[in-house]
Amino acid sequence: MNKNPTNKLLHAFNETMILHPDEWTKERTYYAHGCCKKWIANVLPSELLSREIKQSIESIVTLSESNIFYDKFPNNIETPNYGDSWGRFANYIELNNRAIAKMQYDRTCCGILSCIKMLPAIPPSAKSWANCIIISQIFPNIYGDSYNKGPFEENSIYGIKLNAGYSDNVVSYAIVDKISPEDQLRAFNDLAHFRGIKTGFRTVISADQIKVAHQNKDDETFRWCDPNHVELYIQESVKLMDLGFECMFIDSAKHIGGYDCNNYTGIGDLPEYPQMQYILHEIRARSGKTTISFVGEKSTDDFGRYQNMGLNAGTDFITGDDFYAVRELSEKLKYNRIYAAGVEIENDNYEGGISYEQRLNRINTALFGFYQASDKLPSFMQMNDIFPLRYDTNTHHIMMTNPSYSEDGSPISHWENLFTKDDGRFYNHKVAELFAHALCL
Repeated sequence: MNKNPTNKLLHAFNETMILHPDEWTKERTYYAHGCCKKWIANVLPSELLSREIKQSIESIVTLSESNIFYDKFPNNIETPNYGDSWGRFANYIELNNRAIAKMQYDRTCCGILSCIKMLPAIPPSAKSWANCIIISQIFPNIYGDSYNKGPFEENSIYGIKLNAGYSDNVVSYAIVDKISPEDQLRAFNDLAHFRGIKTGFRTVISADQIKVAHQNKDDETFRWCDPNHVELYIQESVKLMDLGFECMFIDSAKHIGGYDCNNYTGIGDLPEYPQMQYILHEIRARSGKTTISFVGEKSTDDFGRYQNMGLNAGTDFITGDDFYAVRELSEKLKYNRIYAAGVEIENDNYEGGISYEQRLNRINTALFGFYQASDKLPSFMQMNDIFPLRYDTNTHHIMMTNPSYSEDGSPISHWENLFTKDDGRFYNHKVAELFAHALCL
C-alpha cells in the first residue's frame, strides 16, 4: 500500500486512508467572485484546531479547486506554479505555529499539525499571485524548547539551535515510529500545495541568537567567521527546501554587511554582504530550486542592494494606510520583476494599537493597490491579521514568550482563549470578503 506523507500521517493516528467529503466545511465555504477558488471563513481558530487530523485533511480535499473529490490523497503534489519570481508578488502570511501548538499543561508540541488544521481557513493563491504561509518556528529554540512558561517569562522564538533536528514545539515525537519529523513537514507542505498555497519558514542571522549543537560536548555560539558554521547554515536551509518549503524569511536582513546598524536590535554579528550572496546562491543551487523566494525583513529605497544580494521581497517599506501611495509605488516598481519592497499590514514586532478598521483598510490596500494586477507589490501580514488575538497579548509578545492561556491545562481551552471570540469571527468574515474580490484577478 502506497503511503505518501499524508497517508503516513493518517496511519500514525490509526485512521484509514479513505477520505469522505466534509459537510462541516461545505457549510462554511467562501467562494472567490468569478473563479473556483474557495476556503472557509467566519470561523474561530479553536473550531479548526479542535478537529481531528483526518477531518482537517478531508476539509482540505473538499476544498479542491478542480471540484474533484479525491477519496485517497494524491501521491504527487506539485507546488503552485507562479514562475521563478513568484516571491516578488506574493502575499506572505506568518502563522505562529508555536502559539497554536498543542499545549498540555506545561508542555508544547505538534505545531505543524496545528498548521495543517488551519489550512482550510487560509485563502488560496490568486490567479496572478501566490499566497505564502511563513511558519514562525522550525528549529529548536534555545530558551526552553517544548515548554510553555508564564506570560512574562522569556522563551524567545528568535533564538535557534542548529544541528539539532526540529523543534519539539513543531513536530510530534509521539508518532515518530509511524511518521518521521521530516514526513510530518512534508505532509504539511503537500497539503498546503494542494490548497494552492506556497510555504516558507522564518530564520535568524544574528550570531549570538544561534547555537550549534554537538552530540558529545556543549553547544557553541554560532560564528559567521567559521566556515564550518556557514556550511551548516546552508545545509540546514537546503534540508528544509528539500522537504517542500520554497521561501526563507530572513530576520534583520536589512542590516547584513553592517548596514544601518544604529537601528539594529539583534544580538551578535551579522554575515557580510558577499557572504550572504554566496549563502543564498548555494541554497538555491544545492536544492535545485530556482523558485525559492528569499524575503528580507525591512527594506530601504536602495532596491538594487537587496536584489543583488539575492532577495525577492523586503518588508516594512510602506504600510497599507495610504492606498494611493501604495498604488503609485506599484507603478514605480512595475518594471522590476525580481525584487520589490512590500506593503505591511503587521510585522512580528507589533505590540498593539491597530484597530480592526485600520487593519482591514491595510489588507484592502495590499490586495488592490495597483493599476494592473500583474504589477502588485508583495505584502506581509501576521496570523493576527486574519484571526485576531485576545486583547491582552499581541504578535510580538507570543514571539518572545510561550504562555498557555488554558484555564484547565487542556489544549482546547488554550485555543479557545488565545483568540478573540464573536468580534474575531466577524472580522474573519470581513477579511474573507476582501479576498473573495481579489483571488480571481
